Amino acid sequence: MLKKVLVGLFVVLLVLQAFRPVKNNAANKENDISTLYPVPENVEQILTKACNDCHSNNTVYPWYAEVQPIAWWLDDHVKDGKKHLNFNEFASYRLAKQYHKLEEVFDEVKGGEMPLESYTVVHRDAKLTEEEKSILMDWSVAVRDSMKARFPADSLILKKTK
Repeated sequence: MLKKVLVGLFVVLLVLQAFRPVKNNAANKENDISTLYPVPENVEQILTKACNDCHSNNTVYPWYAEVQPIAWWLDDHVKDGKKHLNFNEFASYRLAKQYHKLEEVFDEVKGGEMPLESYTVVHRDAKLTEEEKSILMDWSVAVRDSMKARFPADSLILKKTK
């Protein structure tokens, strides 16, 4: 009986391999944050190592992303991350949302919420040092300060929609 269950489970897992999510790999950077605001090389390196797999249109997939149902879980995780913030679509956000998302970058990094612990457990190099956290937070503040200098204050306030 156990042998039949194991064979059945193996067949189900084998069939699942035929159903794969679309990879998050788009080359279009037309709306990238760097088209609006300076992203210094050191910030870009930090974003690449710790943020972009879930917060951009270009995920670097590990080998296990080829195995179902893990690939579905990763796909859902990436979609959720992009829903909250997508650096490659940042320029398409309205001004108040851009400002708010940069506030969230500061808050999430300062609070140790980002990158997620579930991500850094596997991707140890994505764990931010105190210096890297400081660099990201300082960059976020600098971009927000430049926005405050360029735009009217009321255009930076995220208004609730009814």
